[in-house]
Amino acid sequence: MILKTKLFGHTYEFGSVREVMAKANEEKSGDKLAGIAAESAEERVAAKYVLSNLTLNDLRNNPAVPYEEDEVTRIIQDDVNESIFGEHKNKTVAEFREWLLDIETSGDMIKRASRGITSEIVSGVAKLMSNLDLVYGAKKIEITAHCNTTIGKEGTFSARLQPNNTTDDPKGILASTMEGFSLGCGDAVLGLNPVDDSVESVARILKQFYEFRNKWEIPTQICVLAHVTTQIEAAKKLDAPIELVFQSIAGSQKGNEAFGIDANMIEEARQYALKEGKADGPNVMYFETGQGSELSSEAHNDWDQLTMEARCYGFAKRYNPFLVNTVVGFIGPEYLYDSKQVIRAGLEDHFMGKLTGISMGCDACYTNHMKADQNDIENLATLLVAAGCNYIMGVPQGDDCMLMYQCTGYHEAAALREVFGLRPIEEFDRWLEKMGFSKDGKLTPLAGDASVFLRK
Repeated sequence: MILKTKLFGHTYEFGSVREVMAKANEEKSGDKLAGIAAESAEERVAAKYVLSNLTLNDLRNNPAVPYEEDEVTRIIQDDVNESIFGEHKNKTVAEFREWLLDIETSGDMIKRASRGITSEIVSGVAKLMSNLDLVYGAKKIEITAHCNTTIGKEGTFSARLQPNNTTDDPKGILASTMEGFSLGCGDAVLGLNPVDDSVESVARILKQFYEFRNKWEIPTQICVLAHVTTQIEAAKKLDAPIELVFQSIAGSQKGNEAFGIDANMIEEARQYALKEGKADGPNVMYFETGQGSELSSEAHNDWDQLTMEARCYGFAKRYNPFLVNTVVGFIGPEYLYDSKQVIRAGLEDHFMGKLTGISMGCDACYTNHMKADQNDIENLATLLVAAGCNYIMGVPQGDDCMLMYQCTGYHEAAALREVFGLRPIEEFDRWLEKMGFSKDGKLTPLAGDASVFLRK
């Protein structure tokens, strides 16, 4: 298939939909590393023009990995509502973009359409959007999910409390946990990345979280971000309390195999959590992703990192997750070089997740060898809240001393709630007021005083 257009007095030819999609992507160092990026701004514009005139049917018929070779493709394709797809399949990508952004197109209309599109379509339309388009389009779409509480309701904005510790020291974890809750973080989840991901260590931390949460009657959910098999083994062998089940996922079967998972393993874990777990449900899964992960495991099939990321969301959707989180700048400058690329990727990922129909958050973050700083990440976090993002991270001082990267701290969520007139999840909001940490949606002088938890 030769796709071509004449622009700037030059004829540009593209040998496949895959090439068009890669070269229509906004500049990303990961695509350059893969050798698939546009060689100039002019070629990028030409690719966008060709992409804009492809139909949704063209994109559906050109999945990133063939149906016969990849279970992620099969899940995405098999989950398409054919009747709804039929309503849109002959639209060009440009026409679909216009429909999404039209003032007459409601969020409910978009959520219905999301049941009839594939991840390649989601990625394709994102490539034609400006940053403001991505904010405006995502803001229209309200996606809620329920574990013990309901995330994503209009007027709310949440944060994951992430009390990571360099040695998994119980006292250190508890100190960070108390401080985070006192500053209004943790309504999305209390979730720790363990240093020691042994079954015994994971069980110990889960039990510590469960006991603390129940003692203080905190309306939230708990999770330890170990491999999915470790979490389930901790529950089966050591009676660890399971609420949210975590797993990193990829946009291809080969990428998932690099994480040591497959579709059946995820479904078995979900069913275990639904039947034997402690959460109310029905949304009991927590997935994390990030542009470039498939390239890092040589599992991208020569497709661009944005499309592979979109496929993560198509895969996640099968399991009705409570949380999906793009850890946007965590992999490093090899995939997103600087703050401009990180901000763009965060807005793309959030938009694509919501267009896919999942509860989407973002770890607005960067590594220390990336050309970005804390102001850049706060800019991204602010744009994400404007776009209706369900949640961000809360780490002490925005400095994850265990994972060695920088993200948002305990204060950002509270500040952003006040700026945008938002509140935490309803039950958590009431708990904060009961504890004296907030009043009328604003933190009190007691906020940040972890000693409150030591007075009883």
